Amino acid sequence: MNTFPKEAAARARVLVVGDVMLDRYWFGEVERISPEAPVPVVHVVRREDRLGGAANVARNAVALGAQVTLVGLVGADEAARRVHELLVQAGVQAHLIADAAHPTTLKMRVMGRQQQLLRIDFEEKPTPALLDALHERVAPLFAAHDVVVFSDYAKGALAHVEALITLARQHRIAVLVDPKGSDYQRYRGATLVTPNRGEMQQAVGHWTSEADLAERAQGLRDQLELEALLVTRSEQGMTLFTANGRDHVEAQAHEVFDVSGAGDTVLATLAVMRAVGVDWPEAMRWANRAGGIVVGKLGTSIVTAGELA
Repeated sequence: MNTFPKEAAARARVLVVGDVMLDRYWFGEVERISPEAPVPVVHVVRREDRLGGAANVARNAVALGAQVTLVGLVGADEAARRVHELLVQAGVQAHLIADAAHPTTLKMRVMGRQQQLLRIDFEEKPTPALLDALHERVAPLFAAHDVVVFSDYAKGALAHVEALITLARQHRIAVLVDPKGSDYQRYRGATLVTPNRGEMQQAVGHWTSEADLAERAQGLRDQLELEALLVTRSEQGMTLFTANGRDHVEAQAHEVFDVSGAGDTVLATLAVMRAVGVDWPEAMRWANRAGGIVVGKLGTSIVTAGELA
């Protein structure tokens, strides 16, 4: 790989659209079992909030030096206020559409001795009116950006992603998608789709060999009219499929501590690299390096340009 393009990254304009979340961590000590039920009693000693989902993608892109705009849905609640505060601190230009009837997606994790003991999720699907408002907010932003990232966590913000992809293509900007579910027809026309191993199996079934995977992946790529398909495979690295064939890179993680948000870091790195004109094979290698760094950190975290360099 070449030197990290820090100066070019500072000129990159990345638009992130998708499911905005707040990741809340309660850290504590476990010293006894509850007398009321066979569960550990956690004495909370520290609390921490972090950006999750599409907001974490945006935060990671900013950490690499890019100019980033985020569009998403939140509630009119305490979690939304925290998301806004954290986005301001991160340097993300946010367009958050708030609705009192739609609670902010919140994942609350209870941690004991660095191990996750419990996760509690608060979420609801958005109304059609909210989705229309999101579309109206996103539409005029495409022209001012080099690349758009659709971060789909199946929370509902991208229920009409097909129309957004069509609009992005009309503006001739690259479209990167982190997919969810088994209906990949929704992502037809994107530039790059980045399923992980499990998501790829949902889309094309279980493969029996690398050759079988390549055949299924290229078939999906052709069917969806994609420029590239990148399968992230945890300890097996990443495999890229384009019209030029298959390219693979081995995983670089020395120690895996927490995989939470690693896909966000990979996606953000790919977006910034694409925005500065790096080709897909080299972009994959930068993303692989970033993913290898972030899984060594606790919770949803970022990788900076300095760490990559």
